[in-house]
This record gives sequence, structure tokens and C-alpha cells, in this order.
Amino acid sequence: MRLSTLFGRTLREPPSDAEHPAHQLVLRAGLVRQLLAGGFALLPLGMRVARRIEAMMHEEMARIAGQELRTPIIQATNAWEQTGRYTQYGPLMLRLADRGERLLIVAPTHEEAIAELARREMTSYRQFPALVYQIHTKYRDEIRTKGGLMRMREFSMLDAYSLDADHTGLDAAYTRIGAAFERIFARCGVHFVAVEADTGEMGGREAREYMALSAAGEDTLAICPNCGYAANIEVAVSSRATTEKDSAAQGTPVAGPAEEVFTPNCKTIAELADFLAIPASATAKAVFFAAPERGLLFVVVRGDREVNEIKLRKAAGVSALVPASAEQIAATGAVAGYASPVGLHDVTVIADHSVVNAGPLVAGANREGYHLRNVVYGRDWQADLVADITTVDAGDFCVRCGTALQLERGIEIGHIFKLGTRYTAAIGAVYLDLNGVAQPIVMGSYGIGVERLLQVIVEQHHDDAGIVWPESVAPFDVHLVRIGKQDEVCAAGDALYAELEDAGLSTLYDDRGETAGVKFNDADLIGIPLRLVISERLLQAGEIEAKPRRGTAIKVARNGLLEAILRLRPA
Repeated sequence: MRLSTLFGRTLREPPSDAEHPAHQLVLRAGLVRQLLAGGFALLPLGMRVARRIEAMMHEEMARIAGQELRTPIIQATNAWEQTGRYTQYGPLMLRLADRGERLLIVAPTHEEAIAELARREMTSYRQFPALVYQIHTKYRDEIRTKGGLMRMREFSMLDAYSLDADHTGLDAAYTRIGAAFERIFARCGVHFVAVEADTGEMGGREAREYMALSAAGEDTLAICPNCGYAANIEVAVSSRATTEKDSAAQGTPVAGPAEEVFTPNCKTIAELADFLAIPASATAKAVFFAAPERGLLFVVVRGDREVNEIKLRKAAGVSALVPASAEQIAATGAVAGYASPVGLHDVTVIADHSVVNAGPLVAGANREGYHLRNVVYGRDWQADLVADITTVDAGDFCVRCGTALQLERGIEIGHIFKLGTRYTAAIGAVYLDLNGVAQPIVMGSYGIGVERLLQVIVEQHHDDAGIVWPESVAPFDVHLVRIGKQDEVCAAGDALYAELEDAGLSTLYDDRGETAGVKFNDADLIGIPLRLVISERLLQAGEIEAKPRRGTAIKVARNGLLEAILRLRPA
């Protein structure tokens, strides 16, 4: 491809709203352009990278007997209503109606469509196992798009779905597809970590996310540097045994009777700890939520801990949590800012292990301006439910080996789920087993975002000058730069371009009339693995200059160029 006719151009400076280096580079190198909030056009250079990523996806899916199909992005609401996700997805789902006023949705994901296809096509145990996939568009009406290709409304994704007769088959498919995903990431040159994750609105069990570690990541991960335990902070657990923070409560008074202490203007844990000159870990924090299934929840955690709403929702067995209103709190007899479960009745109390095992703590007195010292769980109050409902902190001990956990930021690049019969049972997708008995089909769901993976590759492979593409995904094999406008240089450049293409080397040919400095800067910015330079001086010497993107320029004989390229290309 000639750079003079390439659709799209490089930018000297990134747009002011580009947030992170990789976001800036995909814009500056002319890979993408933003057309609306959360909507990006892939320009020809970006499209070539995306197609190379997709080619690897097709190869790895074929390697595990995946069959490609395609489902509509515009879908009827019936199946979504049957699974409950028509309501559950909320404003993330774009809803519309056709000219016949039939309700439709723009699919944010495709589990319902696959389950409906399975209901129609798979009727006998003899048809299992099956693995289908597509590389297709999804749309999610994100409230805040950010990070360039990291969080978009419209994006492409590899969706794979396993269909099995039982959970043993699902377990085998989950392992096989997980290995295929890891091969895709490795072939793209991406360093990643697999972490335990929340199933979210997808449902099922054993969700695993593939994360690229990055300071620009939206997710926080708890990682053990010793045994390899890794989990999204949403679901991470730690050992509560003898952490330094758990023993910090020893600074509180001995466990005598609970007694009131005047604490004016101390409605927050920080204000209370400062006033009494005690650590936050010596206090009990009360947090109130309302849930559709259980009404008001009185949640108690240690003062230095934060409530993890995902853990709390699962522990309480509720579908949603919202902050409780002042009226709901007052109706229990609690006083906001000075609340505790001591003396309260007819309210569901849920406590974290951190307060149950902490010994005497300072808690609210349910009286404006007062707290209670020496409040002990089991003696002064009792919870209806005790569970792990707090967020793991750096330094907490690994639940597997006891090593201090580290917190890292990460970008999700893939996600796999064991859905089980969550969708097929709701839609009525059943098959007849060996005994002629109807059984629900067992599903798994597996996905990788294409554009997000593209930007993560840039995130992990760049320097101050621009992108440094791994050869496996580079938009071209060779970047040929012609210096000079002399007729013989132009003719030699055109001839070399044709020779490279004939040899099977995809080539970006910079035939523009720009200066050498501009061309070299653009070559570094675009980041193709090997740069070749042809000029009048080099022609006179019978040489071509060859420079790997991260290497030293050398002169090679023009008549031995193709052999030299094979030596210079990354292994």
C-alpha cells in the first residue's frame, strides 16, 4: 500500500481528550478515529491489525473444532424476557421498535440467541458436544465511555459458546477454550493474568477474566506474588487470621461493659477515630442498604474496611442494592451517623467477619452525639448473617498460602463463564438423553473484545517514538521509505516495492514528497517491525538501509536484500 494514497493520516499531537498513551497512539498513528461518544471508525491501518487478530481467533477456534455462525445484532425481546435479562440489563440495553411496533433490542451479548438456536437445532444426546462462535458486533449504551477503545458503546467481540449434555462436558469445554484464549493472547504478544471474577448479569459459575496489567486499567486485582492466587477485587477473598490490621483493635479498652461516650460532631469513622485518638480498625461502621427481596439491610463492618456490594448482594441473596433512605433508617430506631445494631430489633443485620473476630469496638449508640465503647459481638449484639462482605486490602493475607496480597490495576481482555442451564432452561432448550428423557442443554460463554485487545497490544508495545508492533499483528511486514524525488530513486523505489510484494512481504511504501525527518518519524509512530530506506546515495553504493523498529540501522546489499530481511525479521 502506498502511503501517499492511504486513507487516514498521522497526527503530530494527540487530541486533547485522549487519556492514556495507548489511546493517544491509536489516534496519532492513524489506526482509528472517533466519530461519536463511544463510537470509533477503524481506519485501514487499524482494520489490518484487527483482521490479523481475527485471523488468529479463527485459527485457534478451528483448532478446537469451533464452528463459525452469525446471529443478528437486532433481536426480538421474547427470549430476553424469558431469561429475565430484558429488565436486568437496564439502561445498558438499547431498545427500539420496528414499523410494526414490535419491541426489539440491539444485542449487548448473544447468549439468548444461541440458546434459542440450540433449542431449535439440538434435540438428541448424539449431537453433543458442540462449539460455535462468531466475531460480531455488540452494543452497550454505556453511561460513560472512556479510554479510547477500552470502553466503547459499539465494539467487535469473539463470542464462543459451548453446548454440552452435562456439566462434565462443560468443564472440559471450559478448559479447552480457556487454553485457546491464552494461545490467542500469547500470539498477539500480550502479557496477561487470569483472575477469578464475578459472574455479574451473565450468571452461571466459575467466571474467569483475562487481565492485562496496566496503570490505566479500570479494574483492581488482588494478586498473590507467591502462589499465583489472583482475583478481581469484586470477588477477592483473604485470610482474616492475625493480620496486622485485625490486631489493631487491641488499642481499644479492655472488654468491660459497653458504656456511652460523648462524641459531638463525629458522624464519620475518620472524625470518630480522630476524636477518640484510636485507629479506625477499633471502630464498627454501620452501612444501610435497601434490597427488593429483604427490605432494609443493616450492614456492619470494621471501621477501616469498605463494604463490597457484590459480595454483600450474593451473601444476602438479593438481586440489587440501593442506599437506604433517611426515613427507612429512622424507622428502625437507628440514628444516621451514630448507628449501631445494639438494642435494635426487627431489622436484618449482616456482619462481616472483621467485626465478629475483632474484640471490643467503638460503635454508635443510636443517640445523636454519642457512641458506645467496649461493644463486643455476641455479647452486646448478634447478626442474622455473618459473611465475608468487605473489599480486600493490600497487605491482607492470601487465602491459599498466607502471603501478603498485592493490588494491581488491570484491563479486561477476555472473560469466560460456565453458564450451565441458566439460559437453556429458561428458553426450553432441551434434548432427549439416552433414556429418552428431556434434559436442559448445558452452556458455556466465552468472549474476547477485538478493539480492546488491539489497544492493549499498543499499551504493552510502544516507546516514546510510537508503536512497536509484534510481527504477528503488525499492519504490514515492511515499511519502505523512499528518500528523494529523483527519477532514478522513484523508479528504484517502485521496483523494490513490487519485489517485496511479489515475495509475499506486505509493504507500506512511503512514496510521499515529505522530508526524511517526517517520514522517519511517521515510520516510528506507525511501528511496523522492519524499516527499509532507499535513497540516491544508497543506490549509488548498491545498498539498502534496513532497521528493525527496535534495533540499529545497517546497510545491506541490494541484491541480497530478501535474504537479509529474513535474518532481520523477529523470530
